[in-house]
Amino acid sequence: MSNPWQPDSWRKFNALQQPEWPNQDELQQVCKNLSSYPPLVFAGEVRSLSGHLKRVANGKAFLLQGGDCAESFGEFNANAIRDKLKILLQMAVILTYGGGRPIVKVGRIAGQFAKPRSSPTETQGDQTLPSFRGEMVNDPDFSESSRNPEPNRLERVYFQSASTLNLLRAFTSGGFADLHSLNNWTRDFVSNSPQGKRYAEIADKLTDALKFMDTVGINSTNTPVLHEVEYFTSHEALILDYEQALTREDSLTNEYYCCSAHMLWIGERTRQLDGAHVEFLRGVKNPIGVKLGPSATAEDALRLCDALNPQNIPGRLTFITRFGHNKVEENLPKLIRSIKQAGRSVIWSCDPMHGNTFTASSGYKTRNVDHVMSEIRSFFAVHKAEGTCPGGVHFELTGDAVTECVGGSHQVTEAHLPERYETTCDPRLNATQSLDIAFLITETLQDFKK
Repeated sequence: MSNPWQPDSWRKFNALQQPEWPNQDELQQVCKNLSSYPPLVFAGEVRSLSGHLKRVANGKAFLLQGGDCAESFGEFNANAIRDKLKILLQMAVILTYGGGRPIVKVGRIAGQFAKPRSSPTETQGDQTLPSFRGEMVNDPDFSESSRNPEPNRLERVYFQSASTLNLLRAFTSGGFADLHSLNNWTRDFVSNSPQGKRYAEIADKLTDALKFMDTVGINSTNTPVLHEVEYFTSHEALILDYEQALTREDSLTNEYYCCSAHMLWIGERTRQLDGAHVEFLRGVKNPIGVKLGPSATAEDALRLCDALNPQNIPGRLTFITRFGHNKVEENLPKLIRSIKQAGRSVIWSCDPMHGNTFTASSGYKTRNVDHVMSEIRSFFAVHKAEGTCPGGVHFELTGDAVTECVGGSHQVTEAHLPERYETTCDPRLNATQSLDIAFLITETLQDFKK
């Protein structure tokens, strides 16, 4: 890919998973509007994340990335945003306390509105309609009017993302994330669970330490790190018209940043080396992730490094592996060895969700927490055997008491799935299951303490 890059150079390449917009004039007007709006994130914030991810790449920090499978317009409210932040903050406390590393917190939020689909159409009975591609594109209701792609949804995504970011910035810098509030982050339905009690024990120990620090003059007033946290946003850069419209040239560096999120990733279905998604993201300075499933080869991984990180900058590129719990040992070592032998710098992150989806007898898509945990254990075990550093984890989760994944300390069964199955797309871990997994990761991180 030696051709000059421009924000629109992706249009010369094959762009998979793009909607068939029925009204091109409306699409062009919406994109023109978006290109004139303020950026959602700023170049300086992106550079800050890049600095943190450099530490992850060097084994000095750990990446925690999580949030909704797909955001929706209907569930947009302050409480939902707060609760998603709460669970990620709780997981980060557990990982920091037990794992002994700083945690880089990145949400799947403020832009995760589009989803790739295995088929462009869906058939129910004798009717065939366009597939639901996330609320950035169309509506999940199975009707012709709902499933037609609507360009004006791109603007609605922008404004909802701006509101979400505004609230997240207020929460993370205005005292909500103060370490003195550790016990206030626990939801009522979590507090009496085994993992809720384990979290409370950690919170109590940290609270005692904070009291001691306060007596010697170190407190939230004079030490900002106790009062606020850095929290970054991410989503799959799927709908390229939207991403291009929010790409800006930084006035300080004359480099391009995609200002729809701090970090972006390319999905398993769109990581083709000659595809439009790789072409677009190779030219922006944001940290980039790439999902790698069982079909990924060692050559694929190396060529993605060539395309997306030719300067071999630590923290620039994250490989997010998603194999399935029984396929990690078969697939991960060959990728690690090829990257290690070539001297390439990548962050290895584990997505234990997407390779472990199955359909329950009731017809609900679900995931088993035991399988999720098994993939995490295998991911860490392979890295230990290969002498490399596990850099992060990537989850679909929510702070609510949903019943979408089976298993966990609350023992959700298939019979419980209909009770609170609320996802618009794939099943998510609930808050208690998320804490289950945070404690597991803490235990596995013990072997990598330096």
